[in-house]
Amino acid sequence: MTDYKADGNASKNREDGKEARRIKEKAACRRLARLREQMKKYGIDAYLIVSDDYHASEYVGEYFKCREYISGFDGSAGTLVITEREAGLWTDGRYFIQAREQLSGTGITLREIGEEGVPTILQYLQSVLRVGQCLGYDAKTVRAGYSAALKECLKGKKIKFEETLDLVGLIWEDRPRMKAEPAWLLGEEYAGESRGAKLKRLRGAMREEKADAFLLSSLDDIAWLYNIRGNDIAYNPVALAYTIVSEKDAVLYIGSGAADEELTAALAKDHIIIRPYLAVYQDVACLKKGTAVIIDESTVNTALREAVCAGVNVINRRNLTTDYKAVKNPTEMENMQIAHRKDAVAVTKFIYWLKKIYGTPEWAGVTELSVCEKLEEYRRAGEHYLGPSFAPIAAFGAHGAIVHYEPTEKTSIPLADNGFLLLDTGGQYLEGTTDITRTISCGEVDRWKKECYTAVLRGNLNLAAVKFRYGCTGANFDYLARAPLWEMGLDYRHGTGHGVGYLLNVHEGPNAFRLKEANDKVGTVFEEGMITSNEPGVYLEGEFGIRLENLLLCKRGKKTEYGQFMEFRTLTLVPFDRASILPEKMSDRELALLNAYHRRVYETISPYLEAEEREWLLKETAYLQKTTA
Repeated sequence: MTDYKADGNASKNREDGKEARRIKEKAACRRLARLREQMKKYGIDAYLIVSDDYHASEYVGEYFKCREYISGFDGSAGTLVITEREAGLWTDGRYFIQAREQLSGTGITLREIGEEGVPTILQYLQSVLRVGQCLGYDAKTVRAGYSAALKECLKGKKIKFEETLDLVGLIWEDRPRMKAEPAWLLGEEYAGESRGAKLKRLRGAMREEKADAFLLSSLDDIAWLYNIRGNDIAYNPVALAYTIVSEKDAVLYIGSGAADEELTAALAKDHIIIRPYLAVYQDVACLKKGTAVIIDESTVNTALREAVCAGVNVINRRNLTTDYKAVKNPTEMENMQIAHRKDAVAVTKFIYWLKKIYGTPEWAGVTELSVCEKLEEYRRAGEHYLGPSFAPIAAFGAHGAIVHYEPTEKTSIPLADNGFLLLDTGGQYLEGTTDITRTISCGEVDRWKKECYTAVLRGNLNLAAVKFRYGCTGANFDYLARAPLWEMGLDYRHGTGHGVGYLLNVHEGPNAFRLKEANDKVGTVFEEGMITSNEPGVYLEGEFGIRLENLLLCKRGKKTEYGQFMEFRTLTLVPFDRASILPEKMSDRELALLNAYHRRVYETISPYLEAEEREWLLKETAYLQKTTA
């Protein structure tokens, strides 16, 4: 058996990793110094660098990775604040361990959002900036609502704001180009609704809001509205674009060459014209006084919002398309089940392969990266597979405690004996988007790991089985997933579930399972057709991580004199790790839920497996019960 702690290749990988970190640390220090030179040149006392592109996207193209370029931290969420003497990076609980490692030696302090004694960015700026000083940021990357909050917080100190300078761009000599790859049309057999019907629905809502125009900058909303997809951001099939929808026509602002003749002609049939990507700024500035325009200031960037002239009536509300997009239509719901069946076949084949080779000579060569490649091989065999829906997370042993760990050539380690492999991956299919996490035992894991695994499994099963009266939000159910862990004095620092798009972003609002809603807001009511992940976990730093994730489709249940009841249907159909389950730690109801799920898994995907795989799956999903003395 290969022990990665003693393996020569692993040792070399660790040394290479240390050298790579030293190089990154030095680069971060140099870039901070150069950035501070620019700050001094332009009279800027504090500079803010966010993770966003021009569209408030969660994942961004290489051109927009300014925060990563300066700090070396490559998580999807984080904000950097730099002053003359200090630099701090704020990020959430998903990234504490990763950020701690990547910021080490850079001179940048990690600020763990939500932890005791950690100020918010607004509180920090309020404390460090003196009266009359200057705060700078690139207004195209900072959301309008956030910049308004900054100005309100700092108005007592008469802070000046420099919003026009992209200081990182001034020092980033080999900055990648902004992408504008060809967009493509998504057929109605997949979208389930024509763009004309979507525009008609949207315009009806605009009339209810007494709006003449709707400015939309969220990339997945634009892709959904026009039934187009693109390739400008890795894993998210969207195109960099803006749009303005009016009562009779619409304008799509998109990069040169992104819209070919076929797409242009198809859009023209619905009175949608094409304009250059950045022309939106001048067109917004030309809106006539008295025009009422809907703008979501939580997604539209500051520069675009400030281009709107005085006299234009701005209606600040959540994008109308966001709620439409979250509720999948009958075609999308049916297709998503097809996508998950295909994905389940691929993932199940992978798990069978991994279990089969354990203890053989082939096992000695298996690494975190190679399991990603193997699973991708199985997915590619599926019809209509387009690619991953996010960068794969394959984390063995202690790496599993890093919630969003992504293996690289420098960090990848071999799989070893008697540990957990946490595998969080997903796929994009014409029939939809998948996202699944399974934690797989390699050999025999100890009882403590099994107890933790069983607690996470119980939370997953209990949340999936909830039945509720219409009107509930994700905060009503989050406890169900956490309760088994809380009983053990354990918890996890991330939400229990996020919305998922249809051949779009794997993270999609507004529906979610959260312990509490952000800023004490009222959460989103679950509607039939919403798809939400169910992913409790536990992460013990330096030891292991466990996460079990299925996607849930919200459906109507029975209607009684008390109202309409709702329930969830699990879309993901991959067995849980039988060897890691302690039946005696489960209630009779939980065991019944597990057995019913496993029966459905076998019945659905066994016809698509080879004989040996099918035989293994039959054993893996066999009826499980508590042992008797």
